[in-house]
Amino acid sequence: MNDKIAIEIVTPEGRKLSAVADEVSAPSVDGEFGVLPGHLPLLAALRTGIVSYRTGGETNKCAVGPGFVEAGANKILILTDHYIEREAIDPVLVRKELAEIQGALAKVESSADEEDKVKMDALIKRENWLAAELELYGDPPQATMRPFEQYGPTPPPEESEVPLSEEGEADGTARGGAAP
Repeated sequence: MNDKIAIEIVTPEGRKLSAVADEVSAPSVDGEFGVLPGHLPLLAALRTGIVSYRTGGETNKCAVGPGFVEAGANKILILTDHYIEREAIDPVLVRKELAEIQGALAKVESSADEEDKVKMDALIKRENWLAAELELYGDPPQATMRPFEQYGPTPPPEESEVPLSEEGEADGTARGGAAP
């Protein structure tokens, strides 16, 4: 077994990063996960956030947008819409654009118009990207309470999907509890 992980990050513009690391962590839609050498195969949806990878005692970080991650025993491939390293971030410009985005969001959040909901989704995605850039820079914005994005929490099962016990009542084991 190889004791290193080859990491590759690719955007529509081409390969942005190619490195070798001892461990990698990335933000999936279900939470952050880590990959060490010998990892079992994994395919996950990626959310906007920070990817970090460690080689020896040095940890490197970059921000990535939504996409997909494929990991294996000795390689991790990240396909994403956006990629940036800390050195390429101008925090003044990012904060200015973030303020504009948040102002536009305040205007469309209360609207019931379907076109505004589509616009709001695009604004939230942009807000998340700008927040990830500032987090990578080391000056994260205040947290916001936005509605869940397209990968929100899994809804609870419909009552008709919950198995019934012998007495005809919903069986608690379907929700992780002990059977009565």
